[in-house]
Amino acid sequence: INAEYMGIIHYIQISEMLYLAAAEQTDAGAASFFGFMGITCALVFCNLGGAYGTAKSGVGIASMGVLKPELIIKSVLPVVMAGILGIYGLITSVIISQKIKPNDYNYYKGYSHLAAGLCCGLSSLGAGLAIGIVGDAGVRANAQQERIYVGMLLILIFAEALGLYGLIIGIVISQ
Repeated sequence: INAEYMGIIHYIQISEMLYLAAAEQTDAGAASFFGFMGITCALVFCNLGGAYGTAKSGVGIASMGVLKPELIIKSVLPVVMAGILGIYGLITSVIISQKIKPNDYNYYKGYSHLAAGLCCGLSSLGAGLAIGIVGDAGVRANAQQERIYVGMLLILIFAEALGLYGLIIGIVISQ
């Protein structure tokens, strides 16, 4: 191979390296979109679940409070449990946001962070729906029969566990 061909081959190799370096920077910027969407999904869906659980349970507490105002403080438990769901989204969002780096991010990380956010967010949304429905019916039933409180408490714990499972798996996926 003569020197002219060697020069052309060297030029092509350098061009390919520059193209790959530019593509990696572009991919890091585009891949970070999925990471930020994971943050958004975790926070928004967890807060939607928490808001629904709080609102639905709050309606039941207000209705029950008319009949038995002495049970209001005891009946606030579903509202507290629904509020915890928003904290799950906050935790997941902070963990994911610390892993997004401008020049060291790829599509694999972006997709895994999106999956982590969806896992935590949608699990907490489901948990919030369950807490809201059980909390509303449970506090109203508790006003009529106080022995139902322990059963309501157990159901609320199992509903909250759904959101906790999503948080744990979301953290595992984001690593």
